[in-house]
Amino acid sequence: MPNFNGFTSSETFTQVPDSFFRKLLNEIDDLAELKVTLYALWRIAHMEGGAHFLCRTEFAEDADFMRGLGGGALSEDEVLDAALEKAVQRGSLLRVQNEAGGFYFLNTPRGRAAAESMQKGEWRAAMVAKNATTLRPPASPLVERPNIFKLYEENIGALTPLIADALKDAEQTYPPEWAAEALEIAVKNNKRNWRYVEAILKRWKVEGHAKKQDRQNAQEDGRRYVEGEYAEYIEH
Repeated sequence: MPNFNGFTSSETFTQVPDSFFRKLLNEIDDLAELKVTLYALWRIAHMEGGAHFLCRTEFAEDADFMRGLGGGALSEDEVLDAALEKAVQRGSLLRVQNEAGGFYFLNTPRGRAAAESMQKGEWRAAMVAKNATTLRPPASPLVERPNIFKLYEENIGALTPLIADALKDAEQTYPPEWAAEALEIAVKNNKRNWRYVEAILKRWKVEGHAKKQDRQNAQEDGRRYVEGEYAEYIEH
């Protein structure tokens, strides 16, 4: 068995619904189905844009994932197809089949709406040219998002349980790019504490967020956070 060196502070995290642990984890008895379900949760969670689904080819063209499916007497493709079928029959994944191929959605409110829309033919993008296989390149790369825990440790200091809880709440409340920008402003203004960063995020949420700020704007924002309505949150 290969050794695992442990999780790092530089990686991103994937949200998994509680019902997976409360229900599916106890019911799924096929390892390949379990792996397919977890893979779909991971890949779809890290997608951006409006179309959150996986094509069969996106499973099949991930060589590391396919090797991990095993199979014994069956081929990797046969194991994949059987696992996807079980996930669809169980209801954890939804499948829409058309002339462009098979498309798999998570059985979530968003996934159900998207699958229904494609099934009705409302997604014109799904009507791809002859011989095309997917709406996008089969092995669409995952989008690297700033990790708020890593950013905090690199720019402010060691994590405490209280700070870790605050970061987790912020990760669920604000876009990941906001945290990186707010931390950059804090560093520029030599205000290396979470309350300062949190005040910036709260102000952006209320007043709107400007994507690009030069150094002078960042310094002016910093003074506003210190002197304005969020001053009570700032540690001097």
